[in-house]
Amino acid sequence: DVYKRQNLCNSNISKFDVSFLNKAIHYRINETKSPSIEEYSNYLDQNKNESVEFLNSLRNSYSIFFRNTFTFSILENVILPNLIQKKQGNKSKEIRIWSSACASGQEAYSLAILLEELKNGDNEKFNYRIIATDLCESQIKLAKKGQYPKEALCNLKLIQLKKWFTKNGDLYTIKPALRKHITFSEFDLFNEKLNSPEFSIFGDFDLIICANLLFYYTNKYREKILKKVINNMAKEGYIVTGEVEREILKNYNFQEMFPKSAIYSRNNIEIIK
Repeated sequence: DVYKRQNLCNSNISKFDVSFLNKAIHYRINETKSPSIEEYSNYLDQNKNESVEFLNSLRNSYSIFFRNTFTFSILENVILPNLIQKKQGNKSKEIRIWSSACASGQEAYSLAILLEELKNGDNEKFNYRIIATDLCESQIKLAKKGQYPKEALCNLKLIQLKKWFTKNGDLYTIKPALRKHITFSEFDLFNEKLNSPEFSIFGDFDLIICANLLFYYTNKYREKILKKVINNMAKEGYIVTGEVEREILKNYNFQEMFPKSAIYSRNNIEIIK
């Protein structure tokens, strides 16, 4: 039975939420034209390539620039200016950000665009470092390449598109000036030996984006992710989740800073035991 498999191609699928697994299974049933779930399960046993395809279907890497426009608006107008002010007041000018499931990089580049706009050309105003990680090696390679089709750029302003991208045929490529503060690397949020990404050195992030990830997993694994995220937050840091994950965070008594923003302050988060 597909649902009861603990390991598939050395990958643990029991960590995934049942409803998400169900959608993935039925998608592959349709793609393989299997008559029933039982026959698809047999097909999965006999076909290693299908095991790989099934696992790939569990790695949802969809992303666009400024995906949740309301959240990014709050980041641009409230959260990031607040962090800048605090850093300047403490004479510590580096803002540290972790994009913890960065997919092919749109989220990290969106944050860099906002920070560059807040700098407004004044490089002495503050520094920032964005550590962008993902479990999938192929997604990290795409992120480093920084090339995107037009449909991924729908939330960008025209001035942002002209300033930060170069058009090459049907693709738009990120300019080097926007890349220099971002480090992309592979990182497994479930790795019990590593508390934080290697390139971050010590965590202590002012802002952690953990969006559109939690709802794929069971409660046990959601808690593992949240514990790791909280352990990596600075004392007065912030966490951002996906809009559809707000109900999950409510179950852990997380308090939103602004209604429907999916932004939470470290000061308002209860430690998960």
